[in-house]
Amino acid sequence: MQLEQAGAIILGKANLSEWANFKSSFSSSGYSTLGGQTKNPYVLDRTPCGSSSGSAVAVSAGLALLAIGTETDGSIVCPSAHNGVVGIKPTVGLVSGDGIIPISHSQDSAGPMAKSVMGAALLLNTIVNSTKQPIDFTQGLSAASLKGKRIAITSHVGQFPPAVQAVFAQAVATMKANGAEIIEGIDLPEMEALGSAELDILLYDFKHDLNAYLATTPEQVKVKNLNQLIQFNQQHPSTIKYFDQYLIEEAAKKGDITEHRYQEAQALVEKFARQQGIDKIMQENRLDAFIAPTNTPSWSIDIINGDNFSASSSSPAAIAGYPSITVPMGFYYGLPLGISFFAEAYSEAKLIKLAYAFEQLTNARKAPQFKATLTP
Repeated sequence: MQLEQAGAIILGKANLSEWANFKSSFSSSGYSTLGGQTKNPYVLDRTPCGSSSGSAVAVSAGLALLAIGTETDGSIVCPSAHNGVVGIKPTVGLVSGDGIIPISHSQDSAGPMAKSVMGAALLLNTIVNSTKQPIDFTQGLSAASLKGKRIAITSHVGQFPPAVQAVFAQAVATMKANGAEIIEGIDLPEMEALGSAELDILLYDFKHDLNAYLATTPEQVKVKNLNQLIQFNQQHPSTIKYFDQYLIEEAAKKGDITEHRYQEAQALVEKFARQQGIDKIMQENRLDAFIAPTNTPSWSIDIINGDNFSASSSSPAAIAGYPSITVPMGFYYGLPLGISFFAEAYSEAKLIKLAYAFEQLTNARKAPQFKATLTP
């Protein structure tokens, strides 16, 4: 409704990873029983990442000027990076989740995808929750600069393959040459424990939130709760032909979100992801943002064995419910690579300015050529 009121022309809905990659213990990003396999426009036999695959591909391929994706952990920034576009995952709550099939009220957020930071900022202006009294996210972009900005590189950057680290090092060098102060070797606390807590929270939230959502659907929707969804998939083998429903079944086993285990996981996130994590580190080091590579090079689509994730930087901001933005930073064998900027809650305006300044300095994006496959 907000988009239509602003004069946008709605072209349609895009394909995405079925159940937003929260269905099976493995999956192929961009695949759904209804829509088939979404393809990467740079190299068509390579993954578009997900779960908001079709949204990113539509923008990258020129089928739409702007698009909206949804993210729980990586579902905006990963497909944006793999498809060479800008993606913003806002602070949880900044954009309304009404009408969106949920995974988790703790982490879900809708956000914009565009070919440029300015385009993404314009779209974010339109979709923000009006009760948050947002500022104009395009304000000051024309004069945005990296001069004097303190930007940290977290130690988990070492998880990325050497080819990605090399492109990232060039991006960092560009920032340094244009006045940014780079602080290296920052450790985010308890990331392994936070990963376990995140999965618990998502399973509990998925059961609670999806049951609430399905209960409000029209009469023609016959599936009204998680148990009925499991039964539907069992009765319709095509829905689990390639990928099982392991995560859905695990969520069904959880109790209510009032349980101690859930509350304990939420307390861990509050302590180590927020208070003693991003918030404390930024304050003590007087940081403007963190940066990291967004993605590895796109892997070959494999409908049998599923995705081949090896490194990611989306989790620190996603688990905390904080904003992140990815911008194209370069290529490896013609496959796009992105750089992510993330920071504390409601820091979108600051992050957008940093991303815009980087974008203007590097102009890294190139249009896709729809190659059938990579050739030596």
